[in-house]
Amino acid sequence: MDKSDKIFVAGYRGLVGSALVRGLEHGGFHNLPKRDRSQLDLADERAVQNFFAQEKPAIVIFAAAKVGGIKANNDYPVEFLLDNLRIQNNVIYAAHKAGVRKLLFMGSSCIYPKFAPQPIPETALLSGPLEPTNEAYAIAKIAGIKLCQAYAREYGATFISVMPTNLYGPNDNFDLETSHVLAALLRKAHDAKSRNARELVVWGSGTPRREFLHVDDLASACLFLLEKYDSPEIINVGCGEDISIRELAELICDVVGFDGELAWDATKPDGTPRKLLDITKLRALGWQPTIPLREGIAQTYEWFLKNVAR
Repeated sequence: MDKSDKIFVAGYRGLVGSALVRGLEHGGFHNLPKRDRSQLDLADERAVQNFFAQEKPAIVIFAAAKVGGIKANNDYPVEFLLDNLRIQNNVIYAAHKAGVRKLLFMGSSCIYPKFAPQPIPETALLSGPLEPTNEAYAIAKIAGIKLCQAYAREYGATFISVMPTNLYGPNDNFDLETSHVLAALLRKAHDAKSRNARELVVWGSGTPRREFLHVDDLASACLFLLEKYDSPEIINVGCGEDISIRELAELICDVVGFDGELAWDATKPDGTPRKLLDITKLRALGWQPTIPLREGIAQTYEWFLKNVAR
């Protein structure tokens, strides 16, 4: 990529998009047309096509999505399927039509089957049933991957698809109704500490294992792949290590300074038993994460205190 390239980050205000913009600007890329939802509704096909026709970005990073944790995915499958299909179809189609040189589509590790082999290789895609609690979101993301691959096959487009593991960091969503597990636990631990509560209730059994990657590490990997990777075949991005939800809750309580007891609500779903990505392909290209989990959680809590708790 050239420093003068015009790069459009769709969803630039979200967890992933904001990290990508930080990473790009830190790397000397400043030709970044920014549009939030009030300026460009990605669900509006005509508006998206007009934007691409006028701006003509050279590179597109698609980081826009309707996202949420188990509860939100379970409660609103229609919205998670329709909204995500609509926005990704509009952007991918308009990008091709406008002659975009390269597009990076942000997928998700939830595209893989519930009982995929661990660590999960890229070849596990479509090899078994999905986790029911986030099936709608996963199907939308799989459709986006397949659309990018179809453009590559039919038109020779350089549209790549990246599968990140569970993410956290600045600009995460800390709303307990819609947040993912790490942000939700951080919020709960902070609230429990603030109330001098004696216990913190956590969903499920605490036994599922998850992998967590700081969003700035994901941004680093995406910029690396924009330089080094052109294949339409999907590629995983993770840290290569996982942790049980119980261990995560204990770590977060330690970082936050909550010293009460953990209580487990077994009436709530656990989700997939384990989700660890095989990052052999990415490591072979020469990329490694740099932010340890404890350090990343401490940074995220600091951001939360400054931007959310106050």
